[in-house]
Amino acid sequence: MRPPAVHPGAAAPGTRPRLHAPAPGWSIDADVVVVGSGVAGLTAALRCEAAGLTTVVVTKARLDDGSTRWAQGGIAAALGEGDTPEQHLDDTLVAGAGLCDEEAVRILVTEGPDAVRRLIATGARFDASTDGDLELTREGGHHRRRIAHAGGDATGAEISRALVEAVRARGLRTVENALVLDLLTDAEGRTAGVTLHVMGEGQHDGVGAVHAPAVVLATGGMGQVFSATTNPAVSTGDGVALALRAGAEVSDLEFVQFHPTVLFLGADAEGQQPLVSEAVRGEGAHLVDADGVRFMLGQHELAELAPRDIVAKGIMRRMRENDTEHMYLDARHFGAEMWEHRFPTILAACRAHGIDPVTEPVPVAPAAHYASGGVRTDCHGRTTVPGLYACGEVACTGVHGANRLASNSLLEGLVYAERIAADIVRTGLHARVPQPLPTSQRPAHPLLPPEARFAVQRIMTRGAGVLRSEASLAEAADRLHRLHADARDALDENGKTAEPGVDTWEATNLLCVARVLVAAARQREETRGCHWREDRPERDDTAWRRHIVVRLNPDRSLAVRTTDTTDFPPTLPQAQEQ
Repeated sequence: MRPPAVHPGAAAPGTRPRLHAPAPGWSIDADVVVVGSGVAGLTAALRCEAAGLTTVVVTKARLDDGSTRWAQGGIAAALGEGDTPEQHLDDTLVAGAGLCDEEAVRILVTEGPDAVRRLIATGARFDASTDGDLELTREGGHHRRRIAHAGGDATGAEISRALVEAVRARGLRTVENALVLDLLTDAEGRTAGVTLHVMGEGQHDGVGAVHAPAVVLATGGMGQVFSATTNPAVSTGDGVALALRAGAEVSDLEFVQFHPTVLFLGADAEGQQPLVSEAVRGEGAHLVDADGVRFMLGQHELAELAPRDIVAKGIMRRMRENDTEHMYLDARHFGAEMWEHRFPTILAACRAHGIDPVTEPVPVAPAAHYASGGVRTDCHGRTTVPGLYACGEVACTGVHGANRLASNSLLEGLVYAERIAADIVRTGLHARVPQPLPTSQRPAHPLLPPEARFAVQRIMTRGAGVLRSEASLAEAADRLHRLHADARDALDENGKTAEPGVDTWEATNLLCVARVLVAAARQREETRGCHWREDRPERDDTAWRRHIVVRLNPDRSLAVRTTDTTDFPPTLPQAQEQ
């Protein structure tokens, strides 16, 4: 059980910083606003709507343009013969390297199978064998075949399709092409909605607001904080940055998972890179060096199917030993028929870049993939700001610990989105009529120029990538601070800042999450999970089997603390938990 509630305290609502932006010119009223349209966001929205709540979905691009659509491998759940939630729990805890919240994981693995069945009932079609049973596969860290997939390697696209169709069939109100800016709060610091900017399309345009007593953040990841990532261009950490400005706590942001097998397009490649799913290794592909040597043998009992942090480290070590920029994934033994049937998306991506995996090994290298940390929540998805919820990659539920187990992400989004909707209904939160404070009462956060985005990415890739040290992190922190100070000083000296717009808001959000990530990575003086400190190569359970929690102070400095134990503190005082 979790310990008694101790609320960390929060600054007065009017002192919280906000992005420099025009005042809202229009507004929508709702019971719930869901920000994001991946598996977590659309599931939460559908469950809220089914309970009779007026629900609005806000998404940065189009409904099907988020990270869910790019998920190749599948969704993990104990659905196969002989598999059990307890076995799924054990594999998850091992991958999480001692930092998982066992209660959160147990919820995931026990509620997961039925949640997947409800997803199927919603319309998602998973690959099945000739007798009609789900065709399950295996990925890194799993000791059982428990990964359900669709279209071979297009699971995310199928889940997105089914959920988007359900949202449209039920007539949910959606606002597409909209970047959410900041959380609205009332005089008591409770959630009252969000401000957002609609990018020139649809019923609304420019800056507006959705007034609602419950806000669900499902904004996905922040992979664009690095130069090379598997994340789409929209993954700029907007949800984490919004939560920080609102006074919410974030936790474990140092644990960024670098997917070990991303198609290597050259040392200077930037932006979203093609992913070569872990399922390829699950079906028997081998990691080899230029001489054809399988270097993962002997490094872990599961060899190429070890948890992702171990495989990524194994690749990086071999790259260093051989003084090369990539390794190879060899699946020539699959043959053309298996490639075309099981991995058509990956096959097409490789061939588009001049590589034919049927006849040659595929060059691969690690790239930023998934944020295991995020906005700190409890087992109902509640954050430390009353009325603000988070689920999916933007959240830190405690499920992933120091390293996410493959294909647990879609399941986490599904399970915790359902729990959020149930909590909003159970507590009657939606019945409160929000009275938002005027945004003008809050100090404006200076904006970075658009080109600062690339500066942040280069700083983070160099100093806080797969390999980190105190020296590299200190240099990154110093350079990020200079970017932050330059923007602050420009506003102080002449009252001017970069012109408000999507590019400047995104660059400012990226700097915000980068500063927090680096601060947490410097604090954690050990190697654990996907946080690899070259200068602290050993795992230290005595000192560091605990969580690092960060808040943004009203003056935009960072408050960093380490929990006393591995338990997460509660998010809200008992009086507010209803």
